Amino acid sequence: MFQTAELGQKVLKKEFKDQELVLRTNLLALQQQLLKQGDYSVLIDFAGVRGAGKGTSTNLLNKWMDARWILTHAYDKPTDEESGRPRFWKFWRFMPPKGQIGIHLSGRYSRPLLDYVYGNIDLSQFRHQLDHINTFEKTLADDGTMVLKFWMHISKEAQRKRLEKLEKDPLRSWRMSEIDWKHYEMYDQFIEAAELIVMQTNTGHAPWEIVEGGDKRYRALRVGELVQENLERHMVSEEIRQKYLSEMRAKLEEKTEEQEAEGLNLPKTILDKLDFSKTVSKSTYRNKLVQGQARLAALHGEMIKRGRSTILVFEGPDAAGKGGTIRQITEALDARYYKVYPFAAPTETERAHHYLWRFWNCIPMAGRMTIFDRSWYGRVLVERIEGFAGDDEWRRAFAEINDFEDQLIDDGLVLLKFWLQISKDEQLARFKSREVTPHKRWKLQDEDWRNREKWDEYNVAAHEMIQQTSVKNSPWVLVENESKHYGRIAVLESVCDALEAALENQDHVS
Repeated sequence: MFQTAELGQKVLKKEFKDQELVLRTNLLALQQQLLKQGDYSVLIDFAGVRGAGKGTSTNLLNKWMDARWILTHAYDKPTDEESGRPRFWKFWRFMPPKGQIGIHLSGRYSRPLLDYVYGNIDLSQFRHQLDHINTFEKTLADDGTMVLKFWMHISKEAQRKRLEKLEKDPLRSWRMSEIDWKHYEMYDQFIEAAELIVMQTNTGHAPWEIVEGGDKRYRALRVGELVQENLERHMVSEEIRQKYLSEMRAKLEEKTEEQEAEGLNLPKTILDKLDFSKTVSKSTYRNKLVQGQARLAALHGEMIKRGRSTILVFEGPDAAGKGGTIRQITEALDARYYKVYPFAAPTETERAHHYLWRFWNCIPMAGRMTIFDRSWYGRVLVERIEGFAGDDEWRRAFAEINDFEDQLIDDGLVLLKFWLQISKDEQLARFKSREVTPHKRWKLQDEDWRNREKWDEYNVAAHEMIQQTSVKNSPWVLVENESKHYGRIAVLESVCDALEAALENQDHVS
């Protein structure tokens, strides 16, 4: 596979200078067009053989284009902050916003490659990690991101010469380490693993470009030309795609309006089967609350001690009691080790990224608990109902969310998802109570009344959400919260049971 990048191709100095000027002009114009449109981002990855020009190519792109709109990040050994979170957290964290270019060095392929070559993972585990990378790249591409990956290559003999030259250079020898020569001795193993990487992850939406790195001028022009070609192609294809999506969404919206005008009966949902008569007495509630909070405090302390993270997700209609339920949980926790995130409409910065970006940024460190008061499920609920996400966007979000949660759970994180449900009549009663209660009046917004008018639509969306994302390793816990006392105890006990099971399972594995 890599023999095609060992042909000894060269470019003369004069030829390089002539082509560089044209290439730089074109790249700058494309970058300005990208910035002006601001509809999608560009992610460029550099991987490959040590000494093949990854860093030099990165510097050159920053020089040729406007570096103010390029976010360059080189991944090194994981920091404590990165080690305490799922592997893809750091890659989401440094994703460029729409209209800008991101350049990553030693990115998402580095760790799987090293682990496989060193024998820390077997072939099936290696392929499994590459599958996760494919999913990550497709998630970005589906959102419009242009993903371009460079494998920079030189032969083993060329690498030896470059390492020797670098070692003798008094100004650059500091960049050398014993690991460089060790990896040189393992050159063939790295190339074999690299072939597997390229074969499994070379896709139409995230292609690999293999670049011969022997001659610096040839390498520079080749990288620049490929960036230009891919950007031009992507701009055309994205324009066509957006036009198609716009037409499709308009037709679907028209069809939906016709169905509403015909007054079609909405289907029954899983929420219709909930029993709102469930309740507990005040004395029982008080006793169970004290016992449950004491149990939770002990379990939370053990989770902190063992470095196990927890995420609690709360969804449900307005006034369903999410805030009060969350307070009953946090009363039992050490405030230093938990964080509550109440999510509303995305900010301008958040809208410039993939919708999952703002949630990845809130993933807790090892031993911490994060509580989401509304979450990534807004994509398939409010964004779906209010038309902020197109039919194609919210439908593919089910698979994206399932993969997102799988990654969290695979990393050992405990994930619990609660849907708190009340009847439509109870919601009205709580709205009216808020209107006349000074310290609760701020909770009631015009938006709440508008959402209430679409009660049935939200129930159908919630039903489909539960159907698509309530899977074995992260099921939805449906809680009847007509009686706040009953609902709060049900949630508290569910959290305790889950933490207890996670700790017991860890003991068995150990």
